[in-house]
This record gives sequence, structure tokens and C-alpha cells, in this order.
Amino acid sequence: MKQETSDIVKKESGALATLDFVKDSGMGLENIDKGDRALPFLKLLQSGSYETKKKHAQYVEGAEAGMLYNTVTKKLYDGEKGIEVIPVFYKMTYPEWAPFDKSEGRPISPDRGPEVLSQTKQEGNKDVLPNGNEIVKTANHFVMIIGDRPDRALITMKSTQLKASKGWNSLMENEFETDSSTQKAVPAPSFSRIYKLSSVENSGSFVWHGYKVSLLKKVDNTEIYQMAKDFHTSLKASSTKANTKEESNY
Repeated sequence: MKQETSDIVKKESGALATLDFVKDSGMGLENIDKGDRALPFLKLLQSGSYETKKKHAQYVEGAEAGMLYNTVTKKLYDGEKGIEVIPVFYKMTYPEWAPFDKSEGRPISPDRGPEVLSQTKQEGNKDVLPNGNEIVKTANHFVMIIGDRPDRALITMKSTQLKASKGWNSLMENEFETDSSTQKAVPAPSFSRIYKLSSVENSGSFVWHGYKVSLLKKVDNTEIYQMAKDFHTSLKASSTKANTKEESNY
């Protein structure tokens, strides 16, 4: 009897030693939804970015001004060489920020909506509210980074970067496809094109790095295209749900 028990243990141990990750795909992740995941930010590093300062807690080894940095995967990209991205969704937001001498970190409100600008006054190049807080127009470009393993990310452009955002939007709107049934040109979906995203150095009263966007080619991989389309659909649904919730509060 003792021998039989021992044989069972050995047999079970042998079975557990078999690694079949494909067969067990997704196990342990069943209860993780979109709200439980961090969407990576693709950040353009400046000379003042903490990631470039060796003595700072947020320092990233090898980080230099002009590089692109993924805040979740911690991956650095050569800004001059650039990366390939597929734009899937765009949204302009109007977050409210407290002055840095009062409060740092996340904005007080993530999006006050365009109507809030009517309450602001211009102070230099800033839109300032009566309470002293600033409304910072922010262009949000959701993208898929093309590489060995496609990654989702969010690129935010504000202040001096808004010019690059407008240029990118113009490039996307100038892409068309021909409808075979009518032979008419129709706007191409944003996620049907691959763009090169790189950085360039600018100088004026100070030196800073800006985004440079150029069109590369059409998406030619059906799997990648479907992934980008699904990402777009998900973001659009979330945006519609958020707008409906805000409207119901009035």
C-alpha cells in the first residue's frame, strides 16, 4: 500500500513538471479587466526629466534627453532613429492643474471640457482660471507601437508639442481610399497607416525636444490591423460611455 502511494506521488510530480503554457493560456488573468491595467505612456524625455537625472529615484539607466520612454515596460527608444506607430484614437482634453508651487502630480481634474476656456484669461501663453489654476490643452494620441511584440501606448502632446499634434492630424485626414463600388475617395481609417515618430531638438529661449511625425506606409498585416481596430473600438466605446455619464450629471 505504501509503495502504491509513493508511485502516485511520483506520477503526479512528473505531471506537474510538464510545462504547457499554451494549454494554460489566460489562467490566473480571468478577473483582470481594463480598469486593472496601466496603459503605458510614451514619454519624450527632456533635459529636466527625472528619468535622465542619475541621482533621482526615477532615474532610468541610459536615459537621455530626446529619447522616447515607455512608462510601463521601461523601454527606451532612440529618438533620432524613431519608432513605428499606428494611431488608433485621438481626443483633446482640458485638464485643470494647480500651480507647481502649490501642488504637484496628477491634475485636479482630468478634463474640464472645452467650455472651461470661457472662464480663463490669458497670462502669457497660459489659460488661467480665477482660482489661479491652469487649463492645459492636451492632445491625446492612442497608438500601437510596432515591433517584435506590438504594444499599446498613449502619447500626450501639450504646450509646444501641440503644433506636432496638429500636423499629425492633418497627415491622417489627408489619407484616402477608393470605394470600389462608387469609385469615390473616402477617408482612410487612422489605424490603416503606419507613421514614424521621432524627436528633434528645438531652441529659442531654451532648448527642448519636440515630436516629428512622418507617414511611412499602409498597414499590410491583417493581424496587426485587427488588433489596432479592436483597440480603437474599445477606446471609442469608453469615450462614448464617459461623455454620456458627464451629460447625465447636468
